[in-house]
Amino acid sequence: MALKQAAALSKSAKVKAQLKHPIVDADGHWLELQPIFMDYLAEYAGAKMADRYRAAMEKSIGYNWYKVPAKDRDRARMRRQAWWSQPSNTEDRTAAMVPALLHSRLDTYGIDVSLVYPTLGFIVLATVNDPEVKAAVIRAYNVMAADMFRPYSDRLIPAACISLDEPREAMAQLEHARSLGLKLMMMNGTVRRPLDIDGDWQPDPAKRRFWFDGFGLESAHDYDPVWKKCMELKVAVTVHTGTMGWPDRTSVNNFVFNHLGHFAQSHHLTARSLFMGGVTERFPKLNFGFLEGGAGWACNLYADIFGHWAKRNRKSMERHLKPTNFNRVKARRLMEQFTKGNKYFEKNMDEILARNLDPVEPNISQEQLVARDPKTDDFEHVKIKGPKDIARLFARNFYFGCEADDPMTMMAFDERAGLRVKALLGSDISHFDVIDATEVLEEAWEMVEHGLITEKNFREFTFTNVVELHGGMDADFFKGTVVEKAAAKELVLAKKRDFTNVKAH
Repeated sequence: MALKQAAALSKSAKVKAQLKHPIVDADGHWLELQPIFMDYLAEYAGAKMADRYRAAMEKSIGYNWYKVPAKDRDRARMRRQAWWSQPSNTEDRTAAMVPALLHSRLDTYGIDVSLVYPTLGFIVLATVNDPEVKAAVIRAYNVMAADMFRPYSDRLIPAACISLDEPREAMAQLEHARSLGLKLMMMNGTVRRPLDIDGDWQPDPAKRRFWFDGFGLESAHDYDPVWKKCMELKVAVTVHTGTMGWPDRTSVNNFVFNHLGHFAQSHHLTARSLFMGGVTERFPKLNFGFLEGGAGWACNLYADIFGHWAKRNRKSMERHLKPTNFNRVKARRLMEQFTKGNKYFEKNMDEILARNLDPVEPNISQEQLVARDPKTDDFEHVKIKGPKDIARLFARNFYFGCEADDPMTMMAFDERAGLRVKALLGSDISHFDVIDATEVLEEAWEMVEHGLITEKNFREFTFTNVVELHGGMDADFFKGTVVEKAAAKELVLAKKRDFTNVKAH
């Protein structure tokens, strides 16, 4: 490369020039333009449906916060919305709105192929509650995404929006999206459900107390048919759901307070639900991607599962925690020896040993504690005999999207703790945290320069793992793209990796 050309390259393009592998952005974004989407919705579902959608949007936090007097916001704990949400860099922002321009700028970003996720699509999944409106809006959205990006499929792969609120509708949306040629699916990782018991006194479900469904353990519906449909259609499940508006994220005036860690919190719930509900046990070849939350929470959860299983699997419980294993004769002897003269112990000794050994639950005997949980097993949905099985059910199926400036990404590659997980570079291009899209790859490369990860790790982070996430579901996922041949070779190599080899915990 001529010196003049090299000098003209962006920081990220210079990094890219020295690499021997492609760069696939696992999580870029586009900025959908509302007037264009409204035209698509009206054409697809009719003007009346477009009006219903517009009315639903006007009730959302984005429209209401500024209209409500400050004192009423405080009384209602009305969550502060994001303000000034998109970067002002003109070229980057315009590129996020115009697929042709985005396509032309990828070399400047140092990216070969970008998986392009929604922005408006997030709001559609989170804001629209009317099932009929939501179904129509999602289909219209997916038609728009397919149309807008079809001419640029060699380097841009758009995501369809899929609502997991109800299984049958989710499967219909998956079928429709696939019929449009879409192969990347963004789904909601959680859904807020009203408590059924409140129906006894509150007829309006929107005003009932609620819980969050993660589509695995104790879900409101059986989602196995949805996972089977994903396997049939060869699509990975990628989730991008946050927790804005959850009870601990209702600062009235501080957006950053509400935003900190909100993707990680939502993903934690979903990953726990899928793992403990046995979804990865029943669907060992279905891949799940948790985007934009980083890998720190994933390593923490992974370690926590090891610790909890070691102490709270049924066999261990029987050996170490079974209440009737406690030797009350020996305990009485020790108590009498070390509490002589203590009138409180002497007075209550029989009562304590008979049915008050548990400070949390008084007036219950050790025999009663055993009798009421004769077969309880928190790990009943998963087949775990040791650490390798935990890795099989967690590290093999789960992938974690990390932003370039997240220092916790290094934890995903740290061999010392034996907690290796599959991290993906998600640029988050077009959103507020990417001030200059031409510096994203360079910022990620700093982890190599600072000795936090190796060049091999960087290849996994920016290429191998995203190829495995999607190519592992559909070997033709990258067919027709500029990385087609490289992805096919990488997929063969990726299949040889063993994430079930973990250190003893």
